[in-house]
Amino acid sequence: MSVHSEIQRITDRIIAKSASTRSAYVAQMKQQFEQDSTRSGLHCGNLAHAFAGCSPTDKSAISEGKIPNLGIITAYNDMLSAHKPFEHFPEMIREFAQKHNAVAQVAGAVPAMCDGVTQGQVGMELSLYSRDVIALSTTIGLSHNMFEGVINLGICDKIVPGLLIGNLKFGNLYSLFMPGGPMESGISNEEKAQIRRDYAEGKIDRATLLKGESDSYHSPGTCTFYGTANSNQMLMEIMGLQLPGSSFVNPGTELRTLLNEEAVKVLVEMIGEKSFSRTISQIVSEKTIVNAVIGLLATGGSTNHTLHLIAIAKAAGIIIDWTDFSELSKVVPLLTRVYPNGAADINHFHASGGMGFVIHTLLENGLLHEDVNTILGKGLSRYTSEPKINDHKLIWTDGAKTSLNESILRPVDNPFSPVGGITMLEGNIGRSVLKTSAVAPENYITEAPAIVFNEQEDLIAAFKNDELNKDFVAVLPFQGPRQNGMPELHQLTPTLTILQKRGYRVALVTDGRMSGASGKVPSAIHVTPEARSGGAIGKIRTGDLICVDAKNGILECKESTMSDRTVEIKDNSQSVGAGRELFSSLRQIISSSEEGASFIL
Repeated sequence: MSVHSEIQRITDRIIAKSASTRSAYVAQMKQQFEQDSTRSGLHCGNLAHAFAGCSPTDKSAISEGKIPNLGIITAYNDMLSAHKPFEHFPEMIREFAQKHNAVAQVAGAVPAMCDGVTQGQVGMELSLYSRDVIALSTTIGLSHNMFEGVINLGICDKIVPGLLIGNLKFGNLYSLFMPGGPMESGISNEEKAQIRRDYAEGKIDRATLLKGESDSYHSPGTCTFYGTANSNQMLMEIMGLQLPGSSFVNPGTELRTLLNEEAVKVLVEMIGEKSFSRTISQIVSEKTIVNAVIGLLATGGSTNHTLHLIAIAKAAGIIIDWTDFSELSKVVPLLTRVYPNGAADINHFHASGGMGFVIHTLLENGLLHEDVNTILGKGLSRYTSEPKINDHKLIWTDGAKTSLNESILRPVDNPFSPVGGITMLEGNIGRSVLKTSAVAPENYITEAPAIVFNEQEDLIAAFKNDELNKDFVAVLPFQGPRQNGMPELHQLTPTLTILQKRGYRVALVTDGRMSGASGKVPSAIHVTPEARSGGAIGKIRTGDLICVDAKNGILECKESTMSDRTVEIKDNSQSVGAGRELFSSLRQIISSSEEGASFIL
């Protein structure tokens, strides 16, 4: 089926506005590809340093240059449950590389912080910045020009976008991602959310809260809710950068190991073709980026990707903005209900048909570009297949053509919503992003007086003092990338949800983030211009009437004198400790939310 006319129109617009930057990028990558800027240009001294720690067999193979050398960029640490499975992946990859006539070396490691650990802590102010640090670290790892192919080991929030941005700067190479998989299901997400609300209301003690959290986050693997980490995996699959059906296979299983070997085999085959079309610069195209946005909208994924996809696209010379997201959202239906957008977790989604069914139903209805390059070659239709085991060998079968549970996953002709799970708001406060997939339609419009808070702790204190039993819009300015690194404000979610359940109309407006765990309260986030840059959100005063309208895309302060006010810039020179002072100069140059919030692009 031909692609939907509106999707084609938006794609054509992106191609047109990206013409000069994309052509310059492709020309640079083509030049690097034709120059063969890998081991062939290294001197004997360079090579001796590079393989000094290798086995005699690998030394010989690398020095002769007759077989590929695969560079591993790893984000392993054992503090992140999602990254714990990567501990032994390099050893496994080296064995698979030898089996398929290649060599593999760890090219470098990148930082991998866990937002779940830093929520509400000062370390969260470094979280968004870590994406660009990861991109820089990736390029340093690949700068030795020792590798024809790249295997990326990363799962979580800023890590996958950072790895991809770094890889795109070596777009002459063949690259893929190797996921680790989600942990098996623990207690239900609804039970976890209720435990958090009970703690916020003082009904349970901290020990009971900790037990509930531990029963939810209980083993190696990705957290099972549909936050940024699992949105990353969805994106890598729908962009054709990792194997079909590989995103949500649990760690430590036979299928996981077989998929890992298949990924190595595929990468070696890509290198053997010596075709520029198989390089990562040609996989990540304008159509691929549009497919990524569509996947995000159709699955109600993390709002963090309204930042990350803009930065990823820019690294490949492609220009997108929130208008593209907003216009695509009007024609892309919401197909999934995975927590926080529903009761199910990512394992339930995978069992119901998973990514294969999502891609199938979108392609069948002309809502994805099929004619894109992937690590398997031309055509996204290959991503409707499903991996299975037959006699301890990996086989590919046709994926699900119908959903196995329509309370979790639905076809395009019977969606949960006719429009996507993320919408854009605009008005005299600025432009913002709002995740609608978890918000009930009756809460799409909130018009109430503002209460301005300096920090999320101030709102929680007001709640505990019984000051918030009323309709209001919580406004938290000075939480943007230039002010303090744009931390996620998840401490607000349980409190605001309790107030909403009590029958009050509440909403949130902030230039900070809420990410993939955004809840049932309408939250206008990523407001730009941010307060630090003089944005109107910094002019709002307690008592101003605020309209947050997700139905009509409006974000407005109805106080007539607001335009006459000036923004009193909040001092951020005290952002020291926990290493924050090392990032002070970057706060001055980081771009706006709608430009990807990047200090390197």
